[in-house]
Amino acid sequence: MKKSLLSMVLLMALGISLSSCRDTKKSDTVEETVENASEAMEETAEDIAEATDGAMEEAGEAVDEAVEAAGDAVDAAGEAIEKTKEAIEKEE
Repeated sequence: MKKSLLSMVLLMALGISLSSCRDTKKSDTVEETVENASEAMEETAEDIAEATDGAMEEAGEAVDEAVEAAGDAVDAAGEAIEKTKEAIEKEE
C-alpha cells in the first residue's frame, strides 16, 4: 500500500510539474503573431499595388513615346519618298 501511495504521489507531482499556467501566454503570442502577419501582408499588398501603379504609368509613357517615334519615322519616310519622287520627275 505504501508503494501504491508513493506511486500516486509521484504521478501527481509529475502531473502538476508538467502542467503550467504559461499556456495562456502562448495563445496570446500566437494571436499577436497572427495579427502581425496580417498587418505585414496588408502592408506588402499596398507596396505591391503602389509599385504596380508606378510600373503601369512608366509603361504607358514608354508606349506613348514609342508611338510618337513611330509617327516621326513614318513622316520621315513619307518625306523621303516625296523627295525621291521629285528627283525622279526632274530627271525625266
